[in-house]
Amino acid sequence: MSSEELLKEIQKSGLADETTVSKLRRESVLSGQSIEAVVSRTRLIGDQALAELKSGLLKVPFKKIDAESYDADLLSIVPEETARNYGVIPLSKKDNLLVVGMISPDDPKAQEALKFIARKNRLNLGVYLISYGDWMEILKRYSSYRTELERAVEALGIRQGEGGRKTVLLEEGGSGEDAPIVKIVANTLREAVSARASDVHIEPQTNSLRIRFRIDGDLHEVASLPAELAQPVVSRIKVMSSLKLDETRVPQDGRFRSKIFDREIDFRISTFPTPLGEKAAVRILDPTTGLKSFDDLELLPPVKKKIERGLDRPFGMVMITGPTGSGKTTTLYAMLQNLNDEDVNIVSLEDPVEYFVSGINQSQVKPEIGYDFANGLRQILRQDPDIIMVGEIRDNETAALAVHAALTGHIVLSTLHTNNSLGVIPRLIDMKVEPFLLPASLSLMLAQRLVGRLCDACKSAEEAPAAVQKAVKRALEGVPAEISSQYEEPYKIYHSKGCNVCKGKGVVGRLAIFEVLEMTPEMEEIINTGPTIQRILKEAKNQNMISLRQDGIIKALEGKTSIEDVIKETEEL
Repeated sequence: MSSEELLKEIQKSGLADETTVSKLRRESVLSGQSIEAVVSRTRLIGDQALAELKSGLLKVPFKKIDAESYDADLLSIVPEETARNYGVIPLSKKDNLLVVGMISPDDPKAQEALKFIARKNRLNLGVYLISYGDWMEILKRYSSYRTELERAVEALGIRQGEGGRKTVLLEEGGSGEDAPIVKIVANTLREAVSARASDVHIEPQTNSLRIRFRIDGDLHEVASLPAELAQPVVSRIKVMSSLKLDETRVPQDGRFRSKIFDREIDFRISTFPTPLGEKAAVRILDPTTGLKSFDDLELLPPVKKKIERGLDRPFGMVMITGPTGSGKTTTLYAMLQNLNDEDVNIVSLEDPVEYFVSGINQSQVKPEIGYDFANGLRQILRQDPDIIMVGEIRDNETAALAVHAALTGHIVLSTLHTNNSLGVIPRLIDMKVEPFLLPASLSLMLAQRLVGRLCDACKSAEEAPAAVQKAVKRALEGVPAEISSQYEEPYKIYHSKGCNVCKGKGVVGRLAIFEVLEMTPEMEEIINTGPTIQRILKEAKNQNMISLRQDGIIKALEGKTSIEDVIKETEEL
């Protein structure tokens, strides 16, 4: 089935409207990826829903794969190269019957490859159609990171702790000597993407080279290599990101893009000189984990309605606040994707551009040459924008320009550093924005935090202790009745003890908790007569604003996170 035929069937079935189909077509042409790959990356429609549609069209039964219970021993039957090139994976083997999953069962080349494997092993074949996402999940099981590292180190003939801190230059010895270093870096980055790590730290120590991944906000050591490999490994990363190899005295920044697991992933590089050699930090910008749709934010219905009202306005500022690493950029991108349409011009100013989004004109500031947020914002206003995204409002000049842009008929999305949504108005006034301009320019003030997502495989409910019962009851008193009425005393809370699925951690990923404050006539009166945190808080309660703690407690009662994590990350208003 050709891509065009599949797109027609998607629209015909009602799985997507004409606009979404056009976006899928454009993304497929621009990226060179299949429709299935584009759907998995952009999430414009459901991955499984597309697979079920194809199943009906091709008359091949669909099978949903449980990745956690998958038998990894089956992978030895189908080589990794075959699995990747032809979109196939083995599902089961019983007696002389091999059952495989295929993304495209009608692909003649994939059929021939499987027939060859079946003949070689004297097996009969059974076929299911599987989703692209499930195929990607099983592909990750082919990884053998530590084994590959050991082989690469062994090929170099270096042993842990052997000799002094002599360096092995990549330029010496030719390509044959480079190969193990290239493999070490490639396998490390591939493993980091597979583990859904946000950062990789490559750190020279006295007697070793330590490699750590940041997963769900915490650092974990994943490998320890001979100290002699520190310089060549960092040099390889510098080569990939076009940094100066001979400059080791000052920090350098760079980035590169690579195709891993059949998707384009950006890597942002920062080197940092230490007495033991250069340290490298690699930020992994994986669109499948970092880019979320508006629905993926898991907003409570009243919170979602407030945000949608703010975004539906023809102009106005939407300010997102929270500490570093609280997911503000992810939320900004989700909002941008919700607003992204062919009839609007979206221009962003970022430091740096983290994810490249089709249809959005993105620009990176470069303060070293005078191109900062303030100057960039002046230029954006000459680009006939409808929607402007400013990565962060850091100074008085940028704040004044953002307010001016909102007042002249633009939607402005940006971030600000305050403790909660109540602090946005005082902070903008502190940045010399005239108070009388804020009611007309400011639409929404949104604060957020990240908390650990409990592992579904091992979480269990229990009755909350007396002190927690009181805290939960107190928090639910200010929550709209349609939500608070869903929970009855005694309240149940959830904990995860750890299992194989979450690797003993009890958490799998993170989720955001939010609070949203709207601009109202009452808030305008407060601003014009002297805004204080106490008066703004009173208005927030009149709006039935769900606070960060209340949002977190509701999600804890739903079993999404732990009550302890929520209390640790929030304060009671």
